[in-house]
Amino acid sequence: MLSAISGMQPRQLAAQVLNFALVLSTAFMLWKGLSVATDSPSPIVVVLSGSMEPAFQRGDLLFLWNRARNTQIGEVVVYNVRGKDIPIVHRVVRKFGGGIKPLRLLTKGDNNLADDTELYARGQDYLDRAADVIGSVKGYIPFVGYVTILISEHPWLKTVIFGLMGAVVVLQRE
Repeated sequence: MLSAISGMQPRQLAAQVLNFALVLSTAFMLWKGLSVATDSPSPIVVVLSGSMEPAFQRGDLLFLWNRARNTQIGEVVVYNVRGKDIPIVHRVVRKFGGGIKPLRLLTKGDNNLADDTELYARGQDYLDRAADVIGSVKGYIPFVGYVTILISEHPWLKTVIFGLMGAVVVLQRE
């Protein structure tokens, strides 16, 4: 690989590096565009646990929509807990308020025995629909997100994947 890079003309090497930067920036712009279209900071998420089995399995890729603010009982939502980084995918089991009053939700994993009050932030009994929920699940692709789980469990794998992607782009001849 190093011999292939050293054999390139500086202009050709610069073109390949810019091509790699174009691929990365295009992916970023698509993500941001999808975020704006769905009104969700994270329009695509991966199921990380088995708490929603059998509806969703670990590794399923979920597509979110956050434009409809009237969440119904039985709807699967993804929410962030204040002070924690990982979003949670669970089903709405009760709702309070709505209309003039802020909509508050109580959620539960299909595979869990109890509701999510223990998962919420300290002193929080319900989710605030506007502040905590990042979207409702509108579709999914089974097991496609397992790569994300592998990368999070093995951080060195991320370096290997990005390195291989970079090598392919740089060494690609047009």
